[in-house]
Amino acid sequence: MSSSNDELERSGRQLEARIKKAFGRSLAIREVDSGSCNACEVEVNALTNPIFDIERFGLHIVASPRHADALLVTGPVARNMEHALMQTYLATPDHKIVIATGACACSGGIFKDCYATTNGLDKLLPVDVYIPGCPPRPQAIIQGLMVALDKMKEKAGHSTTSSKRLLDNDNGASGVAHDVF
Repeated sequence: MSSSNDELERSGRQLEARIKKAFGRSLAIREVDSGSCNACEVEVNALTNPIFDIERFGLHIVASPRHADALLVTGPVARNMEHALMQTYLATPDHKIVIATGACACSGGIFKDCYATTNGLDKLLPVDVYIPGCPPRPQAIIQGLMVALDKMKEKAGHSTTSSKRLLDNDNGASGVAHDVF
């Protein structure tokens, strides 16, 4: 048990250092449930419990996309959620990072090729980081956030995302977080 706590502390400190280097402040994340079974939300929620306490490392889950640096999306993107998800994406300030969390957001999961879903987030939005798992463990989410911070630094050096790129569904995703714990 002690080694897992040490590993968590080490990962958390790495995350904190990357956040401070990238922003000089906390990282704000807006979590969006786009039609999931809530298993991923439970794991994202676990990040805020006393064991993980991710806020001590400078990560905050915010209620408004206008205050967010990144969108953490779960679920296969139900057709009924497309518009709300797009509005959330457009309300998030530029240089945002989009993180597909869980098998459903990454590829559609068990709902792939279902008439009511889009077969994963990247069919609608440009995804920067994929965090696989059904559901992904909190440690995998932390690892994915570190990958996202590296992507954020890359994005800041490029011009802002244009709406044409969004509408053309240009998907330049290459980041995948792997569960290494």
